[in-house]
Amino acid sequence: MRARLALYSARLKHEHREILLSNKPKTFLQLSEKGTVPVLLTNTSELIEESIDIMVWALKQNDPENLLNLESEKHFYSFICSLDNDFKDDLDKYKYLYENDPNKLRYRNKACKFLQKLNVQINQKRWLFGNNPTIYDYATLPFIRQFANVDRSWFDVQPWPNLQRWLNSFLVSNKFNSIMYKYDEWNNSINPIIIDFEHN
Repeated sequence: MRARLALYSARLKHEHREILLSNKPKTFLQLSEKGTVPVLLTNTSELIEESIDIMVWALKQNDPENLLNLESEKHFYSFICSLDNDFKDDLDKYKYLYENDPNKLRYRNKACKFLQKLNVQINQKRWLFGNNPTIYDYATLPFIRQFANVDRSWFDVQPWPNLQRWLNSFLVSNKFNSIMYKYDEWNNSINPIIIDFEHN
């Protein structure tokens, strides 16, 4: 979702290949030994294998929404480090542990500390750092969506009105609906899909 959000925001024409991780094509594994998605191969043959790096690369090509308007690059990467490591680790354990695993709620509670900070951060604003979105928002929202979807009825009654409003406004947006289109699985015998925002 992060990579798609950035490519959509940057309005970059690109080839899309939908990869099923349980059935990875050999061509994909030859390109990226890491074997995870997303992966971006640029027109200069640069291979980018981390979603946040794809976001930054795409927006440096074209940033009509001014999403890279950051007061401090150091602060941004410090925030991303906390999000992608501490919070994402707790989120994955909360999401994938069995319901009767006693650690499931422990990891949920750990993740909640980050969400509580976000709720305070959004106070009286539409987005994390003002009335316009930045890369902070689009880097974070996909993970918050994952967290909320583990137990949506529980999430919706938590005392985080700012966070819930922020997430819900994203989920009903045209941008979210556009990036969530379900493409057919790609394999070596199928031509990649060309996504051209000038004609889509």
